[in-house]
Amino acid sequence: MAAAGCGGSRADNGYGGQQARRRRGPGALATGYLVIYNVVMTAGWLVIAVGLVRAYLAKGSYHSLYYSIEKPLKFFQTGALLEVGIVPSSVVLTAFQVMSRVFLTWAVTHSVKEVQTEDSVLLFVVAWTITEIIRYSFYTFSLLNHLPYLIKWARYTLFIVLYPMGVSGELLTIYAALPFVRQSGLYSISLPNKYNFSFDYYTFLILVMISYIPIFPQLYFHMLHQRRKVLSHTEEHRKSE
Repeated sequence: MAAAGCGGSRADNGYGGQQARRRRGPGALATGYLVIYNVVMTAGWLVIAVGLVRAYLAKGSYHSLYYSIEKPLKFFQTGALLEVGIVPSSVVLTAFQVMSRVFLTWAVTHSVKEVQTEDSVLLFVVAWTITEIIRYSFYTFSLLNHLPYLIKWARYTLFIVLYPMGVSGELLTIYAALPFVRQSGLYSISLPNKYNFSFDYYTFLILVMISYIPIFPQLYFHMLHQRRKVLSHTEEHRKSE
């Protein structure tokens, strides 16, 4: 469940997979579906970005901006479930990271109303928004075989800031939710019951936070490795021309 938003981490081995997919030549129908899906998702996250900017300009404050984009955020973040198995990336990795974000969206931010005014929510929402606009644009242009260098550079560079920013927002939001979860007993199951089963959601959230410790560095350094490989390959190709 760790590294839920993780800035620019999601399925970022996608460039190599994208190249392989292009070489195999997906059918016109499959390509059309993927292009439409990625265009819709790019537009959706642009709607969220515009909503954040408009709300900030109207209020003159960045506090509690979550309410201005709550519905589109839930819709498009949950809509990412449709990409599991269709994006040029590991199915397991994509499913893991998409479910992590959906978990944070619904099981933390939606379920614990008290955290919705926390500045940490805005932190991960901004990181997710920028990341997804770039990521879905990257997939769209790659499928059309017209990938601008600027988008490729942004995809493999901005994560350096966005990834830690997103992770920080996620961890701070989960931490802020802990006392309210403990007080309300949210999603917890206590004994005795007919199933002889107990579950402590408070403890589960703590374990989720702890899981970031081993997973975040691995994904981050993997992305740094991918950046060196992809951008250096691009530079060599441009020089050879």
